[in-house]
Amino acid sequence: MEGRRSALLADMARDAEFERTDFLARAGEQLDRFMSSHLERIRELGGIVLIDEDPDYLAVSPDGTFRSRSRVYDDGRGEWITETEVIEKAAELVELYNPADILQAFAEAQAEDAGIDDGAVRPDGDVEETAAAADDAYAGAADQWAAGQPEVAEAHDEQSAAVGLYELALDFQDRSQRTEGGLIEQFENAATSLLGMIGTLVIVDDDDEHLSLGSGGFRGRVIPEGGTTWQDISSPDQIVRYYDPTDIFGDLAEAIADAYPAVAADAEGADADEASEEGDDDAEESDDGDDADDGDDRH
Repeated sequence: MEGRRSALLADMARDAEFERTDFLARAGEQLDRFMSSHLERIRELGGIVLIDEDPDYLAVSPDGTFRSRSRVYDDGRGEWITETEVIEKAAELVELYNPADILQAFAEAQAEDAGIDDGAVRPDGDVEETAAAADDAYAGAADQWAAGQPEVAEAHDEQSAAVGLYELALDFQDRSQRTEGGLIEQFENAATSLLGMIGTLVIVDDDDEHLSLGSGGFRGRVIPEGGTTWQDISSPDQIVRYYDPTDIFGDLAEAIADAYPAVAADAEGADADEASEEGDDDAEESDDGDDADDGDDRH
């Protein structure tokens, strides 16, 4: 039965990947046609800011290229970092954004969204303009860094220090929830293509809480402490108010292993194979070392 399910999922995965590739290609062509037909208007407007919701930012420049800023989680550094990139062709955007959302952003653009200053080097390579743009970029980065720092109240005695510390704790609690919410959102985005092939997975199911994962992402409901009625939670910000992401992902892994026992067996087998390969490599290194030692003895 497990083999049959795996084969069915594999067939679905191949078809889904083909459909996804075809959809992205057609959506990219449609977006390219739209940009080509309106490039003169975009140039006359001086570019348009399409998305400006910190930390997400997307703008189209007068030359038709895009500037995108997003936030990603760096596993190596263990922190969120902001990345900015230049996207040359509209068709490349469909790998990063929903094409419908991009066109909707154009449809909703207002006069105040027109005109951008991306600090890019001008085609004529003017050194003074480039230097000025660099200075502006550094100044902007400094302002952004300063704006992100917490505001610490001045303290003159123990009481005012306690008040300041209390406010700072609440500030960082809010920052922590936003960071954790971003982690939940990143997981949902990364798992989109997989969730459509698997049914709803129940992660938590107790008398006062229920959390599941399906094609629409995480969905749940809780009875808050001291409350008597259920409250629906669906957005990442709502979910992290009641759950630690570490617990969510751990419980999710257990739920997947319960629903698909072969998954855990395959993972354990892969770990065993990897450990065996490492052991063989160590043995070869040891043999090489012994050979080298033997050579020293002969001399």
